[in-house]
Amino acid sequence: MALLHSVLSPVLSWMCLCSLMYIFGTGLLAVVAVLTVRKVWYSHRLSCFSKPPANSWLLGHLGQIQSTEEGLQQMDDLVKTYKHSCYWVLGPFYHLVRLFHPDYVKPLLMAPASMTVKNGLIYHHLQPWLGHSVLISNGEVWSRKRRLLTPAFHFDILKSYITIFNSSSKIMHDKWCRLVAEGKTNLEMFDHVSLMTLDSLLKCAFSYDSNCQESPSEYVSAIVQLCDLVTQRHHNILHHWDWIYWKTQQGKLFKQTLNIVHRFSRDVVQKRRALLKAQREITQCEVAPTSQRRKDFVDILLLTRDEDGQGLTDEEIQAEANTFMFAGHDTTASAICWTLYNLARHEHYQEKCRQEVMDLMEGRDGHEIKWEDLPKLPFTTMCIKESLRLHTPVQAVSRSYTQDMVLPGNRTVPAGEICLVSIYGTHHNPIVWTNPNVSTWSLIPIDLTQKFAMTELQVVVALTLLRFRLTPGVNPELGSSRVRRLPQIVLRAEGGLWLQLENDPQR
Repeated sequence: MALLHSVLSPVLSWMCLCSLMYIFGTGLLAVVAVLTVRKVWYSHRLSCFSKPPANSWLLGHLGQIQSTEEGLQQMDDLVKTYKHSCYWVLGPFYHLVRLFHPDYVKPLLMAPASMTVKNGLIYHHLQPWLGHSVLISNGEVWSRKRRLLTPAFHFDILKSYITIFNSSSKIMHDKWCRLVAEGKTNLEMFDHVSLMTLDSLLKCAFSYDSNCQESPSEYVSAIVQLCDLVTQRHHNILHHWDWIYWKTQQGKLFKQTLNIVHRFSRDVVQKRRALLKAQREITQCEVAPTSQRRKDFVDILLLTRDEDGQGLTDEEIQAEANTFMFAGHDTTASAICWTLYNLARHEHYQEKCRQEVMDLMEGRDGHEIKWEDLPKLPFTTMCIKESLRLHTPVQAVSRSYTQDMVLPGNRTVPAGEICLVSIYGTHHNPIVWTNPNVSTWSLIPIDLTQKFAMTELQVVVALTLLRFRLTPGVNPELGSSRVRRLPQIVLRAEGGLWLQLENDPQR
């Protein structure tokens, strides 16, 4: 018996090994066959779009364009070569259409909400952070939230915010004056401006005085880290699956950092909720009604009701608060920093803007921009909009659609396909813009910002030029004034964006 076992054991082991190899080989062939069929099917569906040369059959264009200065330059070359659109493959899983011409972008961005889907290519990675907010939601859910939140951005409310924009700018500028007096004239803009826009946002939308400009902000540092982690995840295709990503060191760091951001926003909302409850109790005890204060964004989140009398759930309130805190301060900070940078590089236009502001403020006591002043700054506003074209805060958005989308040139994007709308590519398309990477300082007929952000941009830029002269600074990491763009969720600069400040003695 022992002899029989010793003879059969190697044979059985070899048969088991062969069976496993057969199963593995069959499975691998099946996967290759599925991927091949899928690739041929997608190639046929999107054959009306030109396809740039790919890295390989399996990886496609994965890794060809990174979130770096070189990546933006490669995007310039892509736009120059393919004019309006192209077919792009990211590994074996993502097949998409990249679009970078206004005539091709317009039909997509103007499509009704009922047929538009914000797909997971970009927004899935933001969902743990921003929840199912108005930025990420689709269809009727999006429409309902949009209806509920629209009153928060009424012109009458925006008018009252301009005083806060002035005061927050003054805090930042006074700090700059102290630093310049100490001989620290080479300053990194994002550090200061991000704190200023966060300060404004919290005061405007949440009636919350954080004093963040005078003390270190754990929240702002966490926001910067989250943006970096989301960008890294986007470029690592294996990290697109949650069950893999949350087990990695980056995934664990993301959760830790996310806790800081969510704890901060939750604390702000809870304090406001408690204050509203106390105010209702006081009002009920009063004999004569008192005049009501304006409602902030957070008030509308907590109090708004739809036509069925239903308000936002606690989860929805938290999602909208997180979204507005991030999007309301970080994109605006990016726009302000790059506008100041562009003016620092073009002394003539900086002086022309400054003179426009000085003429407006002539004969006034103090430095304060009023609501009715904003239309009287046409050249400064044109420069802001041109800076938004040159250095778009948000580089791209992704969409898919529930029905076929017809584009110029008899091209059709089939229903369900991912469309990556390149805002950067559209704003640097040489077919649309003559010499697209050089400032034309002309009025751009594309309003990239909401009125809230544009109002803050106008106030901050005008008051900065009134008190300081700007020239390009020196980046300590690079040892030069060279600026390398860093496209993350919002556009930043590698090692920061440094400017040299000179306090205007006349102001």
